[in-house]
Amino acid sequence: MNNNSGTPSYFEFTVFSDYGSLRYLFFCLCLLIYMTIISANLVIVLTVCVEKSLHQPMYIFICCLSLNSLYGSAGFFPRFLMDILSDTHFISRPFCFIQLYVIHTYKAHDVNVLSIMAYDRFVAICQPLHYHRKMTFRTVQYFLLFAVLYPVCIFGYFFSFYLSSSFPLCGYQLHRIFCTNWSVVQLSCVDTTLINIAGQSLAVASVFIPLFFVLYTYLRILLVCRRSSSEFRGKALQTCLPHIVTFVNFCISIFIEVSLSKYKVDEVNTFVIIVLSLEFLIIPPINNPLVYGLNLPQIRAVISGYLRV
Repeated sequence: MNNNSGTPSYFEFTVFSDYGSLRYLFFCLCLLIYMTIISANLVIVLTVCVEKSLHQPMYIFICCLSLNSLYGSAGFFPRFLMDILSDTHFISRPFCFIQLYVIHTYKAHDVNVLSIMAYDRFVAICQPLHYHRKMTFRTVQYFLLFAVLYPVCIFGYFFSFYLSSSFPLCGYQLHRIFCTNWSVVQLSCVDTTLINIAGQSLAVASVFIPLFFVLYTYLRILLVCRRSSSEFRGKALQTCLPHIVTFVNFCISIFIEVSLSKYKVDEVNTFVIIVLSLEFLIIPPINNPLVYGLNLPQIRAVISGYLRV
């Protein structure tokens, strides 16, 4: 371990315990979960890409959610599966920050796509006559480009990532199952006020601003539905309910992860840390394809048609 000049070249995950032969059972369960995430999201991606009738904004956004789930899962599960079977749990500094970057951008990409989907539903329900004019293919491309570039460039993930990676560190032990920005900052030898302010600003801009936007769009949708017929309300609920379930689930997952980062993890039960850390990396990637694949009749019909062939 190179700990000279306050810059360790490796980090160690300390929450992994030696469960003996049980670790093979845990490995199989986690591998099954990972394979489920891959297969379920690939089904959604291939269904939307192959079926031309699904080449519409809402389904394209659903496809992007599934792609992002594959991206986030790939940044966590391969390393996690290795750690379950390994006797040592060291990760090099570059790979730690790569994992940190992938997981944080995964969260931001997801919340951005969900916010864009809320706007899509708002236009479709509140301004149906203008939908095809406002939600053109080019507009969808711009929205998706924004959803990707906003957290990467404009919003300052590179800035936050640079601050964390350049801080002099006096330790190398992370009481987590994967690298997080806050867990690395806590090892700093210097005052972390600047990174705390940057992190809080980042959290507000990446979670609360999209949350308020989604709440505003659904308030407008509810006002329109209130003045409409029961048939119209039923159709609106059918298209909005999957998105509401997905967005609420994701916000709860992020809230749990952010709350965990604010506690002194050394004082938290290891099992609780593992469960809460896994929640936002497992539930949303499994929830999204199930909610959209089973609840949206258009996607369900296409999948059923392919299964019957």
